[in-house]
Amino acid sequence: MKTVPVEIVTPERKVFSGDAQMVIARGGAGDLGVLPGHTPLATTLKISAVRIKLPDGSEQLIAVSGGFMEVKPDKVTILAEAAELPEDIDVDRAERARQRAEQRLAASGAENFEYRRAELALQRAVNRLQVAKTRDRK
Repeated sequence: MKTVPVEIVTPERKVFSGDAQMVIARGGAGDLGVLPGHTPLATTLKISAVRIKLPDGSEQLIAVSGGFMEVKPDKVTILAEAAELPEDIDVDRAERARQRAEQRLAASGAENFEYRRAELALQRAVNRLQVAKTRDRK
């Protein structure tokens, strides 16, 4: 079974480093799956979970809040604005962030700059909560 080395880094730290059978991420143009030997590409990343299929058949989810992914035939590198493993997510904090974002959305007009900021905050909070749920399934 072929694998490809994967690194996920943020400005603060290296979040993940290891081999993968496949990496699934939500790029600027949609979802994409990367296998070993993939054609080189670079893409922006949306706020979403990155799925890493590990050599043992298990799957690692990582909450990513935007950034870039560079794919080479022999390596995948994700440079994320923020990234968290399920066990690192503070669920109470993420839930409070979700509630604040929903309140700001309700109070802002759809054309308002604050409305867009609240939308992004809500996406980040929901993504973190969804990824955090995976730790309970293990």
